[in-house]
Amino acid sequence: MIGRLQGILLEKQPPEVVIDVNGVGYEVQMPMTCFYDLPNVGENVSVFTHFVVREDAQLLFGFNSKVARALFRELIKANGVGPKLALAILSGMSAEQFVSCVNSNDATTLVKIPGVGKKTAERLVLEMKDKLKDFGHDLLTPFSDSAVISPQEDPTISDTPVDEAIAALVALGYKLPQAQKSVKSVGKPGMNTESIIKDALKSMM
Repeated sequence: MIGRLQGILLEKQPPEVVIDVNGVGYEVQMPMTCFYDLPNVGENVSVFTHFVVREDAQLLFGFNSKVARALFRELIKANGVGPKLALAILSGMSAEQFVSCVNSNDATTLVKIPGVGKKTAERLVLEMKDKLKDFGHDLLTPFSDSAVISPQEDPTISDTPVDEAIAALVALGYKLPQAQKSVKSVGKPGMNTESIIKDALKSMM
C-alpha cells in the first residue's frame, strides 16, 4: 500500500500530476478541490494517497489531507460509486458542499455531477449520512472556495489553458460539448488552466 508521496512536482495536467520521488515518477490523479492547492511545478510536494489495484491497471489517487482521503474512501465504499466517480464528486464540489448536500437530503445538486444519476444521488445521501457523522467538524476544514491557485503552468505543455481545461473536464466525466460550452462561458484572457476549471465547475453546479 502506498499511503503517502513526498518529492518534486514534475507535471501538472489536471486532474493528473507526476511526482518525482527519488528518481521515480508517480502518476497521481487528484480531485480538483485538492489540485488547486498544489505548489508550482519544480517545487516540493507531499500528498496522501489511495492505491487502487485492478486487473488492467494500478492507480494512485492523491489528496491534500488525510481527511480528504478518508472521504474518498468512504465514497468508494458506497454502492455504485467507483474511484472515477468519487474523483468527479470531489472535483465538482468541496467537502463542505458535499456534507451540506447529504445533511439536507439534497440529491438534486449531486445529480449535476457527471455519472451521478437520480438513484445514485439518492442512495449516496442515504448511505453517507451515517458515515459522515464519524468525521466531525474537521471534515470541513481542508477545503475552501477560496483555495489558493498556483499561477505557474508547466512550460513543457503546449496546449492552451482552454484546451487543458476542456480535457480535464472530459477526464472527470463531462461530455465534450458540455465541457466546451462551460469553458467558453467562463474563460477570459490571462486565466490559467486551474482557474478556468474551477470557474467552469462552479458554473455547472
